[in-house]
Amino acid sequence: MINKKVNNVQEALKGVTNGMTFMLGGFGLSGIPENAIAHLVTLGINQLTCISNNAGVDDFGLGLLLQKKQIKKMISSYVGENDEFERQMLSGELDVELIPQGTLAERCRAAQAGMPAIYTPAGYGTEVAEGKETREFDGKMYVLEHAFKADFAFVKAWKGDEAGNLIFKGTARNFNPNMCGAAKITVAEVEQMVPLGTLDPNQIHIPGIFVQRIFKGAVYEKRIEQLTLRQRD
Repeated sequence: MINKKVNNVQEALKGVTNGMTFMLGGFGLSGIPENAIAHLVTLGINQLTCISNNAGVDDFGLGLLLQKKQIKKMISSYVGENDEFERQMLSGELDVELIPQGTLAERCRAAQAGMPAIYTPAGYGTEVAEGKETREFDGKMYVLEHAFKADFAFVKAWKGDEAGNLIFKGTARNFNPNMCGAAKITVAEVEQMVPLGTLDPNQIHIPGIFVQRIFKGAVYEKRIEQLTLRQRD
């Protein structure tokens, strides 16, 4: 029987070290690998390159790594909720590569599929395309974008089994599935760990072949990024 389950986050993150490149799933604060991020903070490793749709907020998510100056470079799409990120970027302390959201997702998926690069129309004629190869297809111009190369991908799923089969819930399906198998080692943390054979094969979003390590997360805060309430009448 295939068993990729490890006992805790400490075992799951064995081998991480300074200067590595990490992919981190999630959308805003939804579906982020909270336990993996918290342990990276505890480990104190630095000079990291982080590939993520967002940079968290000041005191949560990747914002915790930014507070400790552990991140050297951020490769992201949306970074508008983090004042410390803004300060470090404007001061030159942090190297930042902003990428159109769809391109970020596809560069992850290309790595997952073993493809070296993609052509995308997004960014053609803008600063995004400067210095990059462009090519015309059927009368439309496209930009060549290379697949990402990462040491670890940290993803968060709702439910998983010992073989690494994963089911995501809601907005957590943004970026998490594309990052599975897109790095040398994929570490999945789950809210619920179930025995092998429990999951309906038709409901599985990512098969275990894309996952090397899986563990049950200890705590999930599931913070809301922007809480908006309707005024009572």
